[in-house]
Amino acid sequence: MNLVRTYRIGQIVPSSNTTMETEIPAILRAREALFAERFTFHSSRMRMQKVTKDELAKMDSDSDRCALELSDAAVDVLGYACLVAIMSMGNGYHRVSEKRLFQRTMDNGHPAPVVTSAGALVEGLQAIGAKKVSILTPYMKPLTQLVIDYIENEGIEVVDSISLEIPDNLDVGRQNPLAPVEITKKLNTQVDAIVASACVQMPSLPSIQLIEDRVGLPVLSSSVATTYMMLKKLGLETGIGGFGSLLNGKF
Repeated sequence: MNLVRTYRIGQIVPSSNTTMETEIPAILRAREALFAERFTFHSSRMRMQKVTKDELAKMDSDSDRCALELSDAAVDVLGYACLVAIMSMGNGYHRVSEKRLFQRTMDNGHPAPVVTSAGALVEGLQAIGAKKVSILTPYMKPLTQLVIDYIENEGIEVVDSISLEIPDNLDVGRQNPLAPVEITKKLNTQVDAIVASACVQMPSLPSIQLIEDRVGLPVLSSSVATTYMMLKKLGLETGIGGFGSLLNGKF
């Protein structure tokens, strides 16, 4: 008889985010059908309404408090669920944030490995060996450029991008999760991978496998990459199926 272990998944979430608490659980619930482990989900929120550089910087300062609150619950892994907040703070900032927030959990007596969605996207692309990518974002073009600069600083060329230019974070979360299937048809596919949502708030999960099946390239999103890195930090299998190449168990 297999013993069932339950893992506590912690997420630091922008107050207006409505997607990461649905997409990451959806992936891990699918995993529960394949393995004995079970997952519970716990969040702490940072105030943010408009996706602007100033508001993102103010929000990021709240992440230390959130890490402490989640470590009070003795979570097994902690995810920082705002890609552009990290990337807008300067190249390589995900390493600074992950180290600092891990230290907060250490100081609180419940150490938990930290995954940022920004770092996870970069590491997910590196895991599949992507050197050139095309990306879809909901951001205004200046923020998309920050994301491009950040990714390229990590050695991955962004060949093409689409910015939907949606400033209100609630509106981003209201987008049709199947919309990326059509929108990504406009992206350059002479690349190694496609990022169907370079934003943890823009829904895309049902689109990932559909796009990948159409273009024959690895397709991922911020939520897929974050889940992948959480599983890696927990030392668990990454093969789930139905969510693109990154979660097919090969990486």
